[in-house]
Amino acid sequence: MRTLCKRLGYEFKDIKLLETALTHPSYGGDHHVPHYQRLEFLGDAVLELAISRYLFFEFPEVDEGKLTRIRAGLVREETLCRAAQRLELGRCIRLSVGEDRSGGRNKPSILCDVMEAVLAAVYLDGGFDCACDVIRRALGDDLRPTALEDHLDAKSRLQEVLQRDGGMPVYEFVSMEGPPHAPRFRYRVKLDDRTLGEGCGTSKQHAQQNAARDALGRLE
Repeated sequence: MRTLCKRLGYEFKDIKLLETALTHPSYGGDHHVPHYQRLEFLGDAVLELAISRYLFFEFPEVDEGKLTRIRAGLVREETLCRAAQRLELGRCIRLSVGEDRSGGRNKPSILCDVMEAVLAAVYLDGGFDCACDVIRRALGDDLRPTALEDHLDAKSRLQEVLQRDGGMPVYEFVSMEGPPHAPRFRYRVKLDDRTLGEGCGTSKQHAQQNAARDALGRLE
């Protein structure tokens, strides 16, 4: 726990908040202790506000639609999973024996959830500014201006790349999950019969942008 606090760059006044943030529901159920799901809910909101504020000042000339696309590229499982891996959160998570044996420490979905829970714990313990500091430290290179610009319009960039050889990307709906008030869409982008990439998001547009971003990464 002390080592993790050093990586976060934050010392907790109430270390039990961090302990809860690192407790998977499987462990919480087995041992009858609080787990991270409520903190995850709060951390998601803290992260979105922190990233929104950062982008608002980083790109003063960029309109709302483009800022939304950049934020969507940052507030997603892949980015948070990378942040959790940099912090080595997997080593610190309290899991049930079964979840541990099934590779829970390395599951992107769990790492993403724990990352959000840790941010909520910092927010509750030290306030919003402290949470923002941890977010900037955790996301690292993903917040570089050049990296942020890559999120502006991945669909247009992919189309430009493929049109050089006479190709045209096609976006194909894969699935929709979650409740009606908070759906998650998944799309794949294809060239002829070949799948170039896949992505998910809270709207069809976000999912298509993430699919294009995935395709660009693979092509590069």
